[in-house]
Amino acid sequence: MSAVIETQADRTRFITAMRQVAASVTVVTTDGVAGRHGATVSAFTSLSADPPSVLICLRAESRIARAVVQNGAYCVNVLPEDQADLAGRFAGAMDEELSDRFDGVEVDGEGCPALPGATAFHCRLGQQMAEGSHLILIGHVTHLAEGAGAPLAYMDGRFHRVRPH
Repeated sequence: MSAVIETQADRTRFITAMRQVAASVTVVTTDGVAGRHGATVSAFTSLSADPPSVLICLRAESRIARAVVQNGAYCVNVLPEDQADLAGRFAGAMDEELSDRFDGVEVDGEGCPALPGATAFHCRLGQQMAEGSHLILIGHVTHLAEGAGAPLAYMDGRFHRVRPH
């Protein structure tokens, strides 16, 4: 039996490589006992269709992670391609001007806010697991809202439009 040699990729090279991976731009929202919060998040994926579930990763020490865990629910809003400004707002670009990231944003639905035009996955929090600096959170999808058009994408530090070949 050969010995397993544990190695770790160089952090800087890892970040550089990950910048080349395109991702849909999502805003995770939550509301409940811990209050209403929202943040732009890039780590989102489908997990299973049986039962319908999704997975998000949030920085463990962030306000949004603490609020999602306390509220026990979240909504993943996949932003349409014309919502780069909304992505920036929920990433904190306007925090000095706005005391509430939701200020002036018309949200849909009850419970966790669904953002205008977004494909929205409303979830009840299932399992959670800590890994490194992040929490991996599984959400059981309770209901959906279909979005308006192609999704906004993010790669190499910039927003992009998704176009078919």
